Amino acid sequence: MTKASRWAWIVSLVAVTGAGLVLVFLLSLATNSRGLYERHYVWLFWVNVVVAVLLVLVIGIAGVRLLLRVRRGKFGSRLLLRLAAVFAMVGVVPGLLIYAVSYQFVSRSIETWFDVKVEGALDAGLSLGRGTLDAQVNDLASKTRLAAERLNDSGNTAPLALERLREQLSAQEVSLLGANGQVLLTAARSAASLAPERPNAGQLRQARLTRVVGQLEGLDEDSTAVSGTARVRALAYMPSGSFALNGEDRYLVVTQLLPAAMVSNALAVQAAYREYQQRSLARDGLRRMYIGTLTLTLILAVFGALLLAVTLGNQLARPLLVLAEGVRQVARGDLTRKQVLSSRDELSGLTRSFADMTEQLSEARSLVHRSLTQLESARTNLQTILDNLTAGVIVFDRNGHIDTVNPGATRILRLPVSAYRGRLLEEVPGLQEFARAVAERFDLHRASPEAGERDHWQDAFDLQTTSVSGRENDKVTLLVRGASMPLEGRLMVFDDITEVVSAQRAAAWSEVARRLAHEIKNPLTPIQLSAERLQHKLSSKLEGLDQAMLARSVATIVNQVQAMKTLVNEFRDYARLPAARLQALDLNALAAEVLTLYATAQESGRLHAELTPDLPAIVGDVTQLRQVIHNLVQNALDAIADHADGRVNLRTEVARTEQGELRAVRLQVLDNGPGFPEKVLKRAFEPYVTTKTKGTGLGLAVVKKIADEHGARIRLANLSETGAEGPVIRGAQVSLSFSKFAPAETTPAVVSTAEARAH
Repeated sequence: MTKASRWAWIVSLVAVTGAGLVLVFLLSLATNSRGLYERHYVWLFWVNVVVAVLLVLVIGIAGVRLLLRVRRGKFGSRLLLRLAAVFAMVGVVPGLLIYAVSYQFVSRSIETWFDVKVEGALDAGLSLGRGTLDAQVNDLASKTRLAAERLNDSGNTAPLALERLREQLSAQEVSLLGANGQVLLTAARSAASLAPERPNAGQLRQARLTRVVGQLEGLDEDSTAVSGTARVRALAYMPSGSFALNGEDRYLVVTQLLPAAMVSNALAVQAAYREYQQRSLARDGLRRMYIGTLTLTLILAVFGALLLAVTLGNQLARPLLVLAEGVRQVARGDLTRKQVLSSRDELSGLTRSFADMTEQLSEARSLVHRSLTQLESARTNLQTILDNLTAGVIVFDRNGHIDTVNPGATRILRLPVSAYRGRLLEEVPGLQEFARAVAERFDLHRASPEAGERDHWQDAFDLQTTSVSGRENDKVTLLVRGASMPLEGRLMVFDDITEVVSAQRAAAWSEVARRLAHEIKNPLTPIQLSAERLQHKLSSKLEGLDQAMLARSVATIVNQVQAMKTLVNEFRDYARLPAARLQALDLNALAAEVLTLYATAQESGRLHAELTPDLPAIVGDVTQLRQVIHNLVQNALDAIADHADGRVNLRTEVARTEQGELRAVRLQVLDNGPGFPEKVLKRAFEPYVTTKTKGTGLGLAVVKKIADEHGARIRLANLSETGAEGPVIRGAQVSLSFSKFAPAETTPAVVSTAEARAH
């Protein structure tokens, strides 16, 4: 039961109790005070009607709500209906029995109040009282008339004569009045009566006509019997005679008090008769009042029974309703703290047990939720780590199918490995041999792990990647580490160590070049000098063919020694590249300066420059970058030497982010020559890797080394277009991107060729 419903029932109980008490009070008051009831019985009747209608309305609303709950199938509604019916029968059946008996009793009792004999007795008593009082009035009027005649005949109207007359008549007072009713003399028993009441003109006129007038006074109100003022008054006319002193008419007034017992009896009879007549007239209203009160009492009993039924029904059904609501909430997944009843019966104990069970379920679910949250957080962290690893990671399930792939694996293998989740690694195009080699290595590690490989194994594999066209593109060296995981899973972590191997190879070549330059350069000069000395000494001593053979031999020795010196110098330059002297540099100006050395190629249309204006200044070494541009332009011109329509473009541009921020300054050299062979494209920056018949293969290696000194990225690519038979190479492109920029306030400068040589 809600708080609002509880307060509604409390107010209803208070209203019913108050209405019952008011009805009892009104019935008691009406029984004890008939006059009050007779004055207010109409509005009392309508009050009863209004209260009855309200109670019937409340009972009707409660019944309709209960029936609606039953029709909607709410839990506990049928139990409430049954309890309401039981308690209603307990309250209604005895109430109807009492109502029937009370109805008959009230009807018969009211009829007995108005019996014919009672009415006749009251009429007789009233007539007797009236006759007695009339006789008393007539007797006093006769005596007053005789006394007035005697006084008129004797002419003695002295105060003593009036006092003697009062005593003879046993009157309260005797007064002699003038013709206009003014008091001439008065004889009274007490001093309070010395000012008698003056009669009006009508009474004087009637006395003059009838000689005497008598009347009864003081019996109109109920207070007369108590105050003792009920009296009989007689007014006699005394005509004037010749013997009168002044010749005016006079009047004799005699007032006599009635006995108190006679007055009380007369008033009682009069009041009883008047009340009887009033009740006789209001007999139907009185019957309706009592019957309406009884009916209202019956309705109160029924209402109380229904109220008790609903209240007790709610108390009995409330634990079941609480349990039902709790079960529905748990079914919806709501495991919050459930309502617990405070009573100590078994049903309330059941609600407490259910609440404890729900709380335990809630704690268990919270624990599971926290565990899942922690697990999800750990998975998210692990996935974040995997996504940001430069190394490739592939996780296999117990059946060897791909379960997890990070972006590093896709980047290193250059294949959409993540699209093959749930499939074998062998099914990825181009990875069949690699997958078999890795599987054999896992099997070998599980069967007979080597020393130091108890937890994991490590090995290097060469992988030939494929290009978009399906042709072999790059040879990648992978360092693979494998480990077993729980539930028979497998973990493979691999890194692309191709550049590391290339760097190691370049370092080895540098060491070889340094040692060759040291060991070979020293004997070259003595060899050249010895050959020239032999020619000088023997040339004059030989003639003809011998002299010509000597000249040719010496020339051959000198030329080869000079070639060896050139090669040694290149070895020295590659091995001992000086440290870069970085300063603000205008790349456009440096490129324009270098292009002046290729004026012939520009004039012939084989070399073109596309320099982006307002290029940001970079930080670099003028001498080294000049050598880079020389090498790139010369290599491009050499590549198109055999092409009549050969063309080389030198281009500068600015690369920016989507937000407009400066990202890099790029130098590009493009040609429409044959491009780089596929097998050379990946190793082009290694020493002695070249496509020229007379080249040493150190040009691009030096360019790569200078780019690394400047923190720049250098990329090689073939320019291709799609033809009828597939992609066709239409040239090569070398791109050098600089990401180190000079401050905005620094003025870039370009060192001239003479200054560069001086340095």
